[in-house]
Amino acid sequence: MSGISKRFGATQALKRVDLSIFPGEILALLGENGAGKSTLMKIISGAHTPDEGTLRLDGEPYEPTNPMHARESGIAMIYQELSLAPHLSVMENILLGIEPSRRGLVSWKAMRSRAQEAMQAVGLEAIDRGTPVLKLSIAQQQLVEIARAVALECRVLVLDEPTSSLAKKDIETLFELVNALSSRGISIIYISHFLEEVKTLSDRYTVLRDGERVGSGVTEESTEFEIIAKMVGRDMSDLYPRSEHAPSDIVLEATRVSGIRKPLNASFQLRKGEVFGIAGLAGAGRTELIEALFGLEPIASGEVRLEAYSGTATPKLRWEQGMGLVSEDRKTQGLALGLSIADNITLPKLDDMGAGRLVFPKRQESASESWIEQIPIKCQSARQPVSALSGGNQQKVAIARLLHAGVDILLLDEPTRGIDVASKAQVYSLIDSLARGDAENQVEPKAILLISSYLPELLGTCDRIAVMSRGRLSEARPVAEWDEHSLMEVAIGQETENA
Repeated sequence: MSGISKRFGATQALKRVDLSIFPGEILALLGENGAGKSTLMKIISGAHTPDEGTLRLDGEPYEPTNPMHARESGIAMIYQELSLAPHLSVMENILLGIEPSRRGLVSWKAMRSRAQEAMQAVGLEAIDRGTPVLKLSIAQQQLVEIARAVALECRVLVLDEPTSSLAKKDIETLFELVNALSSRGISIIYISHFLEEVKTLSDRYTVLRDGERVGSGVTEESTEFEIIAKMVGRDMSDLYPRSEHAPSDIVLEATRVSGIRKPLNASFQLRKGEVFGIAGLAGAGRTELIEALFGLEPIASGEVRLEAYSGTATPKLRWEQGMGLVSEDRKTQGLALGLSIADNITLPKLDDMGAGRLVFPKRQESASESWIEQIPIKCQSARQPVSALSGGNQQKVAIARLLHAGVDILLLDEPTRGIDVASKAQVYSLIDSLARGDAENQVEPKAILLISSYLPELLGTCDRIAVMSRGRLSEARPVAEWDEHSLMEVAIGQETENA
């Protein structure tokens, strides 16, 4: 790709971008949300036509007129939101649009043979090819998408945030597959916010910022901080701001709490003015614990004490008691995507927004604009749909909702999942300031319970950390007593002992 430019109305999405990839190479494409990565890939995959610039594939001019043309040319695009037909079988999804036929009729024998070959290439041979895709796990569905690319005999495979919904074991399987495809000469363009993945997997990287290419290099010759600095345009050595916290009274205490399946006898204390982190592998029971605390999941035994209260709880009661939750899945559980920013922020506290049962939009907008400015949230106005925001700004809206409701205890489940590095830094700064409080302006410190799968995040933001494994929560220790190795050792070691 040479000198690629693309404009949407007044927005210059891409400005003279160059991009190249060699056969069998794994190229990481990096940048913040809105940097132009998706637009560039949509040009490669035929969904957009560039305003300026040229594309060449194997040295020949390449001008895709639509996605089907791109597929026929050997370009396969796998989006973060998988594009499968859930009620069709694995075999039908793999060969959708390229069904082998004879005299105008589908050749089912050839279908079965080609599908089986593609499934073997991606490690799906143990699954019945007639299984409806909706019965597969997210990881298996992703492999079906890759099998479709293999069946197309693609030469360039684009993977957009492929690990955002995968467990650690599934990520390792995906990496093995990507390396296997690369060894067969297939070029891989890998888009990810997880720089540790980029360092592990890619050969080279290219960074976009504000629609322009601002840097590239050999991955093993660059540090994460050097790459981050190119992505955000400034030194990111202060990615995890850490001010002085002063933990005081116990505001939340769990004593031998067990759910229907998980957690198992979990105990901990959360203090006002601290960030308490819970590490652990996916499926360990961390989300089940936080949902039980918030009243979303039943508690089979044990006690949760919120200051003086220790009875049964519902989410409505928890809001009234000053506890709020940011879900790990903001799209389906954390936000009302069809509503505006103002609606989402003010939703849990509408009493001040009107008279009686009426809600006045202007009051909603006024209250929301205050949070938009404080946090800050990058948007056109408080009436903009939340669905139109970047992932990082959507997450800020979810946190702003808790602050508008006046909560003192914030339960944050994977608060930076799927957002870019600059947005992560802003969320970390917000978490730090909430735990610190502001005595000069009479802002009391908050108590924050933070769940994360990203260990550097926990080590960089938390005051104390406990580790959950197979539903059991370890004893909490000051962050200075942990490192990545010891956290992972506890997470995996307990699983081994209980196996």
